[in-house]
Amino acid sequence: MQALWMLLASLFFSAMSVCVKFAAIHFNTAELVCYRGAIGTLIMVVVCHRQGIDLKTPVPMMHLWRAVVGVVSLAGWFYAITDLPLATAMTLNYMSGIWVAAFLVGGTLLVGSLKDAARQGPVILTVLTGFAGVVMLLRPTFEQNQLFAGLIGLMSGMVAAMAYLQVVTLGRLGEPISRTVFYFSLGACLSGAVCLLFTGTSPWLWPQALWLLPIGVLAALGQFFMTRAYNDGATLVVANLQYAGIVFSALFGMVLFDDQIPWIGWAGMVLIIFSGIAATALRNRAMPNSPAEEH
Repeated sequence: MQALWMLLASLFFSAMSVCVKFAAIHFNTAELVCYRGAIGTLIMVVVCHRQGIDLKTPVPMMHLWRAVVGVVSLAGWFYAITDLPLATAMTLNYMSGIWVAAFLVGGTLLVGSLKDAARQGPVILTVLTGFAGVVMLLRPTFEQNQLFAGLIGLMSGMVAAMAYLQVVTLGRLGEPISRTVFYFSLGACLSGAVCLLFTGTSPWLWPQALWLLPIGVLAALGQFFMTRAYNDGATLVVANLQYAGIVFSALFGMVLFDDQIPWIGWAGMVLIIFSGIAATALRNRAMPNSPAEEH
């Protein structure tokens, strides 16, 4: 059953990205982050209350850092969704698993011996293959003046890996996932609101403004089903099924936005997916029983 939960989570996150792309026509990135955070915060307050989870945390500074890196990643992803084909933006964000593997290799090379570094051969190959896929995926953006958005999307995946590592640490300290998601959502709401002081706000046009509501709701549903999938076990299978989100996004992009991706872009996606699966397997050996990643 956990496979179905993860497929549903991937579908909800992909549907959320569709709403972001539609809403981005009328609202800037700061507004999207703020409203997504506000809706998510309200939902998580209800969830925490129903689960009997106290919102007070013994590690506020860790939640602050997790919120900072999470919001930066979220804003970068939303910006990439605005300017890139939907599947491309989703794939770059899902590079987080490969970035985690890259961080593990970097840490080993910095503090370990040559023997330890030699043992990282499969991980190094996985990371290099993943980045080869990135080059292939971003190549079409050179011809379409989308390179900056592509680099922002790549950055969002890297920062998402940092956020994931922080979530792992919080989970090991016994912090409930619901409380972690609450503080992330609250951080997104407040950060977006502060940015609005500088970017300004867009006029609310109806019914276009209705795209804002499903962004927060779909994100919460995706997080719920993803967490349930991980909690039900079979972590490796579940973690790999998250890449179904790339397939869903590709279909949404072609049907709704007439996205055109050349063969080299598709080949790059395939390389990144397979590298992500391999990186997930290697990551689970180093960090077993890790919690779900957030979006």
